[in-house]
Amino acid sequence: MAHGTHFVVMGVSGTGKSTVAEPVAERLGLAFAEADDFHPESNVAKMSAGTALTDEDRRPWLEALAAWITEYDRRGESTIMACSALKRAYRDTLRAAAPDVRFLHLDTTIEVIAARLRERKGHFMPETLLRSQKATLEPLADDEPGATLDITPPAEEVIERAARIVAAAVGSEPGSRD
Repeated sequence: MAHGTHFVVMGVSGTGKSTVAEPVAERLGLAFAEADDFHPESNVAKMSAGTALTDEDRRPWLEALAAWITEYDRRGESTIMACSALKRAYRDTLRAAAPDVRFLHLDTTIEVIAARLRERKGHFMPETLLRSQKATLEPLADDEPGATLDITPPAEEVIERAARIVAAAVGSEPGSRD
């Protein structure tokens, strides 16, 4: 049975997970998932009210994301997902969904991220939860497959770096599906 390679573009809110993951998916012809779309309404309401989610709140969300990965893996298709995946335990849930799940951790200083969040419109994550997310974040450990990308450069440069990493893993050329 053929398996896919699955990338989770991770980081705290405001790091550009969707900004990076979606164009990479388009360039390489990969299925894309926006993890925010998998949150139950109760989670969105809590976050919109400035209340941090608990691990119990996240469990059904993570299980739905893992099921999405598993479904594509069964078909032998590679994927890319934009998902905070802040804790190793969350990444372990996602990694258990398929044999080859890797992570691209988008990171920079809290000041850069806070400035980006102030510029965003129409997103439910208030800047006030950024410090909570940064405190929760467990960076990739040496035994977790993936890479950390500095997002200080312009988005186009970060997208290009991410596309090269993903393309090398899935055996595709960046820009081959433009």
